[in-house]
Amino acid sequence: MLSRLRANIPNAITCMNLLSGALACIFAFRYSETIGPMAGYQWAFLFIAASAVFDFCDGAMARLLHVYSLIGKELDSLSDLISFGLAPTMLMYNTIVAANDGTPVWWAYTALIIAVMGGLRLAKFNVDDRQTTSFIGLPIPANAIFWIGMVAWIHAHGYPGNAIVAVIMLLVALLMVSSLPMFSLKFSDFGWRNNFRRYIMLAAAAIFVITEGLPGLAWAILLYILISATMRKEA
Repeated sequence: MLSRLRANIPNAITCMNLLSGALACIFAFRYSETIGPMAGYQWAFLFIAASAVFDFCDGAMARLLHVYSLIGKELDSLSDLISFGLAPTMLMYNTIVAANDGTPVWWAYTALIIAVMGGLRLAKFNVDDRQTTSFIGLPIPANAIFWIGMVAWIHAHGYPGNAIVAVIMLLVALLMVSSLPMFSLKFSDFGWRNNFRRYIMLAAAAIFVITEGLPGLAWAILLYILISATMRKEA
């Protein structure tokens, strides 16, 4: 009994990832409504961030307890699709609707490309044994972090227009299924030589967030893409 409970601890954490992603979707549709101390879209930010924490913790717990399962792997991908694919899609859909005076204009449906490319990204990842220590294409959690930053930027600086937002969504979504090699932020050791890109990335992300607030997350992901593209040219 205890061994079965132990084996399912990582899966329980993964379910918390899925639950947080589902809650993010719900709050995305209460976009401008003030709920307690925050607006609905801010609650969506919070639950997507919670999903990212649970996504990190389930893998760490599986390694710590030495419990791995095919069910856990599939559950992780399904949860990630909800939390980092569908939730940002609903967030951007409602951002576009809110920017158009609450009218669900057809432009809002272009946000669906995020979920579609996110699903393709996860399917490719699951069958590609080259992505054990690095990635090919933008990881779907990074996609979600970018959209938190983008929505925060829109609230801070104003809506740039439907066409511009649609182009940005298309480009970022396509990056998830691109052939761009991208480095992982996971540390195998803490030496500078093997991790200088990771240290630069983390330091820059901290500076962006400290100076810009949540919009800095979008700049951090753009830097991550740029560093990865530079790394590709060097290879």
